[in-house]
Amino acid sequence: MAESAKKNNEKSFRFYTRLHLKVLTGLRASNIEELLDLIKTVSGSSIYYHTHHFLQQHEQLSPEPPNDFAYWIANALNEEVMAEKIASIDTIQYHTIRALRNEIIRVIRDYTRENPRAKSRFASPDKVFHFIKSVSFILPTPYVAKDLKDFLNILKKVTTNSIYFHMFEARLRLDKETNDFSFWLGTSLKEVALAEKITSIDPYTYTMEDLRKKLIGIVEQRVRDAKD
Repeated sequence: MAESAKKNNEKSFRFYTRLHLKVLTGLRASNIEELLDLIKTVSGSSIYYHTHHFLQQHEQLSPEPPNDFAYWIANALNEEVMAEKIASIDTIQYHTIRALRNEIIRVIRDYTRENPRAKSRFASPDKVFHFIKSVSFILPTPYVAKDLKDFLNILKKVTTNSIYFHMFEARLRLDKETNDFSFWLGTSLKEVALAEKITSIDPYTYTMEDLRKKLIGIVEQRVRDAKD
């Protein structure tokens, strides 16, 4: 009995949620060189905040793809071409904050080498870039899925904070190759095709509620197929 319970626990999926606290770092940039130097040295939690906080600020509306760096470069420095290059970075392709940071650095460095005049642009005092970091508190929820039907029912109940944690934060901030849902489905339930379908979603193109609906739709289809 004890061995059976242990195996069931290993197969089950515990849903977690997250709370986050915004913290001002006191670091500021007024031109592109200062911004670049600080991007190289600030904590990963700051890079994460400035490239992801828009996702939860727009839970019900369509998310805005440009990250904070791109927005500031366009609106404070009037360097729209550089801003577009940074905004076009496909965040989902990067599995670590370090890799994402390095790509942002590369884009800025390459652009300023080709366009040295960009270094002479300064933001007005009221548009200085303030670096913020995100401090997360990860908490267990009472929801545990033991099979696909459990998983589907719980997806409909949990908060978007929980979905956000498992789809975004666990993958990027915890250096995982894929999101938590796909990993569990593929390894514990051996639902490899279903896991691949969820992995193929670009979550950055959805609001959090639309992402929930997308996940539910994919899992519901698999449950229906299993009945046939």
